[in-house]
Amino acid sequence: MTAEQRPWLKNYPKGVPANIDADAYPNLVSMLQESFSKYSEKPAFSCMGKTITFSQLDRLSAQFGAYLLSRGLEPGDRVALMMPNLLQYPIALFGALRAGLIVVNTNPLYTPREMLHQFNDSGAKAIVIVENFAANLQKILPETQIKTIIVTSIGELLGFPKGAIVNLVVRKLKKMVPAFNIPNTASFSEALAQGKKFTLPPVSGGPDDTILLQYTGGTTGVSKGAMLTNRNLISNMLQMRAWAAPLLKEGQEVMLCPLPLYHIFAFTVNCLFGISMGGLNVLVTNARDIPSIIKAMKDFPISVVTGLNTLFNAMLNNKDFAALDFKPLRITLGGGMAVQRPVAERWQQVTGCFLAEGFGMTESSPVATANPFDGTGRLGTIGIPIPSTDLRIVSEEGNVCAFGEIGEIQVKGPQVMKGYYNRPEATAETIVDGWLCTGDIGIMEEDGFVRIVDRKKDMILVSGFNVYPNEIEEVVAAHPKVLETAAIGVADEKSGEVVKIFVVKKDASLSESELLAYCKENMTAYKVPKHIEFRKDLPKTNVGKILRRELRDAK
Repeated sequence: MTAEQRPWLKNYPKGVPANIDADAYPNLVSMLQESFSKYSEKPAFSCMGKTITFSQLDRLSAQFGAYLLSRGLEPGDRVALMMPNLLQYPIALFGALRAGLIVVNTNPLYTPREMLHQFNDSGAKAIVIVENFAANLQKILPETQIKTIIVTSIGELLGFPKGAIVNLVVRKLKKMVPAFNIPNTASFSEALAQGKKFTLPPVSGGPDDTILLQYTGGTTGVSKGAMLTNRNLISNMLQMRAWAAPLLKEGQEVMLCPLPLYHIFAFTVNCLFGISMGGLNVLVTNARDIPSIIKAMKDFPISVVTGLNTLFNAMLNNKDFAALDFKPLRITLGGGMAVQRPVAERWQQVTGCFLAEGFGMTESSPVATANPFDGTGRLGTIGIPIPSTDLRIVSEEGNVCAFGEIGEIQVKGPQVMKGYYNRPEATAETIVDGWLCTGDIGIMEEDGFVRIVDRKKDMILVSGFNVYPNEIEEVVAAHPKVLETAAIGVADEKSGEVVKIFVVKKDASLSESELLAYCKENMTAYKVPKHIEFRKDLPKTNVGKILRRELRDAK
């Protein structure tokens, strides 16, 4: 693209380069080892009052990686990580990567049906899972290839007596651990102890090797594994470092991480970026527990906060939030869903820090655009393309739009995925001549700032999570009393959007409560419909395709 086609470069903050060196490291492990050495005695992660340093993370992840290989896993095999934000997560993540394994991030709230698809699609041979969700794993384990199972508990790495107390509360008082019986499992501590007996061989992975299968929905309703390579993830980490460089100092930053690390936003922007900067990530295990977030901000001099609009809004509406000391806070980055102007304005008013909205997708590792962190950004926009990233707006006819014209947002850069695992046709539809077709409809202003005016026609965005109507409809339609169904998103003050389904009954006895219970059994909570409307029929095209747009317009 020509300089005229990159007007955003004129709006780059002082000190931010136009490009990054995507080949600065041969693989992600080399970056990790550099940070382990450079920031050895500095704190890396803190969770529930327990902190581990970079040197401890180095040692423990090496032990964990060696254990995985001792169990017969080989470089290139897949290991699923299924847990909330705990110290076990970065240890398992970096251990698996150092062993040459491919990580499959898995939402711990998945139902057995969703787990089975992801594990079989990825070919996962091992899993690290928190005990709270092991009962679900037991239900589908015989139908998978998983042979190596490490089960951990919420309190396992917190030390005595705190770990024991936490586990007692979780298991006995809150009864959050359903009974399960899975033979031949190891605890996380046992895996670390066994790993001491072995030496971890060096990884020789190349830039284009896939190291992460990050699952995302699709217009077909089938969850697909985005193949993210060493180069993809290193690039996005370096892009974020370059974007933040004028405001941050290596080895001195403290990042609040309330979003789950299994989600690509926190995975790259908190975990990888934080490690590369020598920063401390303060992990929040339950992002819905606003008091615990407030406590973290009280206990630590937080300089970077990442989150969703719903989270920022919830924090602002907590009576203790305004009393915090915000002097250390220099960067707030919102993503996953649109940041509402009233929330952004109030955030800046209360904290004195600009809330910079960004944009990205799992397929772009994820960040593609962001507002400058220095306060020169523009509310209501997704900012401008970050270093080494090109962006264009394309019409339905395939022509590049002029400034101010509406079209599909397309992105090109070293952070764009290799493709979808085992889905060449879907890959070819999504990446055209190197351009990632986002499906989001937007406008680029003459100075390079981009606004989203519409999203993928049918996608529903619930608290930052993509929900695809076809998946919802497939599950609901499998109910024996349902004749046909359609799903749409409707506005919701708390989560941006929620799912609404329209149902034509096959059996008149079908009730809303019966259908809702069925949905809860088969779908993650954020996918479960919040509104159910029974109809005699659904609007269709002349070839019989259900017209979701008419349902949206009539809602």
